[in-house]
Amino acid sequence: MPLAPAEADFNRRQTISTDGKREIGRTAAELIQSGQIVILDGGTTAVQLARHLPPNLQATIVTHSPSVAVELANHATVEVILIGGRLFKHSVVTMGTAALEALKHIRADVYFMGVTGVHPEEGLSTGDLEEAMMKKALSERAAETIVLASSEKIGVVSPFVIVPIDNISGLVVESETAESEIRPFQSLGLSIFRSA
Repeated sequence: MPLAPAEADFNRRQTISTDGKREIGRTAAELIQSGQIVILDGGTTAVQLARHLPPNLQATIVTHSPSVAVELANHATVEVILIGGRLFKHSVVTMGTAALEALKHIRADVYFMGVTGVHPEEGLSTGDLEEAMMKKALSERAAETIVLASSEKIGVVSPFVIVPIDNISGLVVESETAESEIRPFQSLGLSIFRSA
């Protein structure tokens, strides 16, 4: 099974697979319904999702990503709840005890998770242990979890496990993702949302 390449920092990742991340962000944004409470992960694809939220959407977005919060600062009808904590500069997200404690008070409809590895047997993974634990905690606070999965992440694993694949309900993938890559996930009962 392929290992995910070493993670680049947030600024460099903004230049990787930009069209695919934009597609995934637009498709994921269309899944959000007015009135929902949504947890939005950090990362460059999550920023794209925030950029593509409809201007008339009325929802509450909970995030531990200052980048996502700033992206939504001028969205008139979206309430933004920013989870505080220690800033993990590599991914520009907050983590630690303060962030985990704040999450205990939230029950969300859906969590859009970013990862570095999506594997049908090995589950979801990322390159930092504390970040993996934070993502797991975010997932536990939502009724369902949908993973934002650009093509370079499918079928690979990173060092630290977040949750098994059966803990999520769906994947948002790029339009050009090969059928052979997503078939194993479909056979596990996951919903696959292809970008347009």
